Formats: sequence, C-alpha cells, structure tokens
Amino acid sequence: MNPEDLKRQIDKMMHEHNNQGLPDFEGYSPSEMYQIMNFPFSLNSPVQLQRLDDDDYTKIPILNQVKYLIGLIEKQGEIKLTTRGYLPVKIVSDLYQQGFLKDEYIESGISKLYKETDSMTIHLTKILMELAGLSKKRNGKLSLTNESKRLLANDDELFRLVFLTFGQKFNWAYFDGYGDNQIGQLGFVFSLILLAKYGQEKRLDSFYAGKYFKAFPKLSESIEHSYGTLESYLSSCYSLRTFDRFLNYFGLIKIETEGKRLDSLQYITKTDLFDRLILCALHKKVDFV
Repeated sequence: MNPEDLKRQIDKMMHEHNNQGLPDFEGYSPSEMYQIMNFPFSLNSPVQLQRLDDDDYTKIPILNQVKYLIGLIEKQGEIKLTTRGYLPVKIVSDLYQQGFLKDEYIESGISKLYKETDSMTIHLTKILMELAGLSKKRNGKLSLTNESKRLLANDDELFRLVFLTFGQKFNWAYFDGYGDNQIGQLGFVFSLILLAKYGQEKRLDSFYAGKYFKAFPKLSESIEHSYGTLESYLSSCYSLRTFDRFLNYFGLIKIETEGKRLDSLQYITKTDLFDRLILCALHKKVDFV
C-alpha cells in the first residue's frame, strides 16, 4: 500500500470514529458533541434555540427580572450603588416584590430581605447583566450600555444573550458549596438533549444526573464529598445547578418535591415552553469523501 492510500485509509477510520453515534452521547457522535459543547446553538449544532411568540417571553422569570431591572435603571438614568457596590435597598425590595423569582428562605421567614445578596436571584440578575454587557459600573453608579437599551425592545435577542451568558460566562459554582468545578455547566446543552428526549414523563433528577455523568465521567474524578456517597453527592450538585438554579429560572422545567427536606425526592418534567424553544435534531451520518 502506497503512502497516499495508507493516509486515506487512516483518515477514513478517523472520520468513521468521530462521526459514529455513541450510546453514552444519546446517539450523537463525538463530532456532534464537539459542536454541542463548544459552539452551542451554532448552525452546525444539532441543538437550536427557536424563536418564541411574544407571550412566551413573559413566562421566563429570569428574563423578566433582567428586563425589569433594566427598566428601573433606564427610568433613573443611573443607580447609585452602596459603598460595597450593591444595589440599594429600595431597588432590591422593588425588584423582589415583582415576584418573578422567589427565595425559599425569605418566603419561609428563615431569612430577611435587606440587601442585594440576601436574594440569590437578585444578585444573580445584576451579575448576568454585567457579564452580558447590559450594564456598567462607574464611580459607584450603575448605568445601562447602548446595547442594553437596544435589546430592551427585542425579547428574542435579549433572551439569547442572557441564556448564553448564564450557560457560558457565569460560574455555576458561585452560589453553592460543591466546590469550584464544572459539574452541570460543562456540556450544559447536553442536559437540554436529555430533557428533550425524556422530559415528557416525570422522572427523578438522579435519572438525568446518571446520564450526564455517563457522558462526562471525568467530571466525577478528584471530587471530595463531605457527606453521603459520591454518587449521591454528584447527583445533588448536578441537580441543584442544572434544575433548581438554571432551567427553573428560565421556566423550562417543572420541579415536584416529595418527602422531607433531607430525604426528599425531586421529580423533573419539561414544560411546554421547553418544547417551543429547544429543537434537537437526530444524529446525522456524514459520509466520508
């Protein structure tokens, strides 16, 4: 066999390997997973974000909380932050009272709402706006960027920006005690694939966690867990970040909890909004040329 024929045979073998659908990837190939992980919702990705109807955007809690804060800043021109760089108490109270997102501990009376960081979702909203380039801080004051003012009238563009900023720029480990790792955030689009495929039926969050770590087994390495089994610890981390603090904020899932807090079971179902937003194409075989 001459060198050119040998090279072509090797190239064909590599092509077949990279484009073969794998069970651990829910039938997608390594090449498709590369697109899913590195270029989410790009033209070559099998997962796409579809444009929603105008009424649908009103059903996305975190989007509407961002829009409301943008509106408050726009109305005042700029907002003077506290000496520590947080939103003033009046703004925090106004934002929380809109009811876009509620805090379990505040609602139960365990904690009180006095400042921005008392509400994780309000603190998150401000962080997302800064990371997305919607707001800027100068001389202790928070103001809007020109991009923010433009996007306020375009729900689709604003949603996509906030969604991708959450998925790619915001550190999902910021609010929890599970350590500085990429559980949940790495390959977050794969979780959308799982929900698209299995989310019509009510399933335990651990069901999705199992499939997620089967696709990304290296994420479970070098994880130090402080309680329970490693499997339950990883599942809890994945569930909290992916369901409670991501997809639920965007109105894409319904969470049902059964049992007492420490021994509770959490069931996940995708919403109708999810199906209108997320489009997953099947694995596509690519012939070798």
